[in-house]
Amino acid sequence: MSIPAAVTRARTQAVPPTPVSLRDVPAASISVAAGQAGVAQLEVATNVGTAARLVRRAADAGAALLVLPELFLTGYHLARISGQPQQHTLRPDDPRLDELAAVCAQTRTSAVVGAPATDPERGTLHISAFVIGPDGRLRGRYDKQHLDAAELTAGFAPGATGCTLTLGGWRLGLGICWDSSFPEHARAAALDGCQAYLVLALFDRGAGVRKRALLCPARAWDNAGYVVAANHCGSTGPYEGCGGSGGWAPDGTLLADAGQDDPGLAVVPLKPAAVAEARRGDLTLDAPSLDARPGPRALVSLD
Repeated sequence: MSIPAAVTRARTQAVPPTPVSLRDVPAASISVAAGQAGVAQLEVATNVGTAARLVRRAADAGAALLVLPELFLTGYHLARISGQPQQHTLRPDDPRLDELAAVCAQTRTSAVVGAPATDPERGTLHISAFVIGPDGRLRGRYDKQHLDAAELTAGFAPGATGCTLTLGGWRLGLGICWDSSFPEHARAAALDGCQAYLVLALFDRGAGVRKRALLCPARAWDNAGYVVAANHCGSTGPYEGCGGSGGWAPDGTLLADAGQDDPGLAVVPLKPAAVAEARRGDLTLDAPSLDARPGPRALVSLD
């Protein structure tokens, strides 16, 4: 896989000093797909093949970008991943990603896929999102910023920066599962000009059902932008994903839902008019009551 030198620099790029207009909207619509499928536990090659097939389905459905769940390429096996990081984590130049990269290039479709990573500079272990462009090149990597106690105990480290993707005039913020439980995380993306928040999730069949039903429309309403969430739909480590990968409009309305399909795909049209309407008149993003400044963010172009 071809790795541009800018990938490493992008992860630490600070927010530009020029303020972003929160009421600007893209000129044209795009579609983003959220995919789900059963995961072969710790079988990266098998899961890459599944991801590649979902990219083809997303492309056939007219999506410019496919989002896949948290730790999709391994499953949620924290102790086994951290116990053998050389075997189970992925590198920027990892040949196991080649099949997925090739399909992205063939279909001219971008993908964001969850996988564990070892930072090549710091040696730290992360729960990450690998961002592959429509040319098949790895464009960047986002590391989950909010880790729970089990993830920290297993030796994973929180990411240092947020991440904004640009695609077709849209700005798209990334979050991984528990990130979405913190309103400040999605708010930071919105304050960086993002009109949509993309979540790589693991919502289980217990409390996760309620989390999905509450958090996704809440983050959309809070920030007058779209939310697209890709969730697991089967066994992954100690959890059973509740499925329901989907998308929510800026007013919190559910637009697409993959239900329990395995594999499943929810294609979400992102429309400029919906964002413009949601951000018309009084807008809390203009003067947030709490300090929710974005902080350092990577800026990754998919154009």
